[in-house]
Amino acid sequence: MTTARPNPDALLAEVSRQETAARRGKLKIFFGSNAGVGKTYAMLDEARKHAAEGADVLIGYAEPHIRPETEALLLGLDILPYKIVTYKGSTLKEFDLDAALAKHPTLLCVDELAHTNTPGLRHPKRWQDVQDVLDAGTHVHTTLNVQHLESVNDIVEQITGIKVHETIPDRIFEQADEVELVDITPDELIERLREGKVYKPQQAEYALKHFFNRGNLIALRELALRKTADRVDAQMQDVRLATAPAQTWAASEHILVCVGPSPFAPQLVRAAERLAAAVHAPWIAAHVENPRRRLAPDAQTRLTGTLQLAKQLGAETVTLTGNSIAEALVDFAQQRNITKIVIGKPGRSVMSRWRQRLLGSIVDDLLRKSGTIDVYVIRDDWERETNH
Repeated sequence: MTTARPNPDALLAEVSRQETAARRGKLKIFFGSNAGVGKTYAMLDEARKHAAEGADVLIGYAEPHIRPETEALLLGLDILPYKIVTYKGSTLKEFDLDAALAKHPTLLCVDELAHTNTPGLRHPKRWQDVQDVLDAGTHVHTTLNVQHLESVNDIVEQITGIKVHETIPDRIFEQADEVELVDITPDELIERLREGKVYKPQQAEYALKHFFNRGNLIALRELALRKTADRVDAQMQDVRLATAPAQTWAASEHILVCVGPSPFAPQLVRAAERLAAAVHAPWIAAHVENPRRRLAPDAQTRLTGTLQLAKQLGAETVTLTGNSIAEALVDFAQQRNITKIVIGKPGRSVMSRWRQRLLGSIVDDLLRKSGTIDVYVIRDDWERETNH
């Protein structure tokens, strides 16, 4: 018998990765739906608390937006002078990356993570400056609005009619050590705008008529809440897989539908989509492929069409491999924290008696193995009609 030995190069690479991660600073993002919800205020308020506890805190760049309450939080804190840059006849104020690296504080606050730097600076984007600071071992607190995430750029444009050009890669948001949602209702934000707490009166009036109308604010708030919830869900998944991988934690619904080449499969997909919409849950359409059997060309065509339909209706689609459909589904469901599995039970119109018995065994096997996962068994229309 031979024993597999760990690859020394792989071990060294993993040790090096862990050492680098230990030396790297931690990133916290104060996240919100729009300007004016209070992200900069929350960031500076926390900075004052850290400074009061004796931490070496440096304000690298803060946008007070002429808000007295926010400006008051800067009093008494160590503030890095702006880097003054001249560009096309204009004098601009930028974050001074080199000065921040030279001071090497314990905590650096840098507002507006998605900001585009003036041409000629070390990096084109502020988030790249922040990466350098983190690599140097300094913790960073920063602010970000949901519309600046690259993945929702098209959605924001559809909602607001405005193309947001300053974006950051979603991986920066996903890899942050902490994200704090700063949230107020659309009505509160509109009131803040009218009171001049966000922009000057003329700017505020324009904003209320365009980007900051109530419909846009509601939609952007939902985007911010969903992005935050997705992040929390991913963290829960990591903890669950590390501590109780065989259990389902039903903090939120996740639906899995099993599809095959049957003519009934599109009906099953639509049923799963309706269930997912009813409980506001993400859903996955999965086909379990038996490595010992090949589908006939017409069956493969039907299966491909069904998976395409599922994708069009908003599902993630996956192909699993296994000799046991039930076992493959449950294993996958446990990995993805699935709370509901939808499976079909085609009627006599499309199946011979021995195949009905085979399918019945699959359903029974799934029910036995599913544990805390709910299983929905759906019959085709023909069978329902014959029973009425």
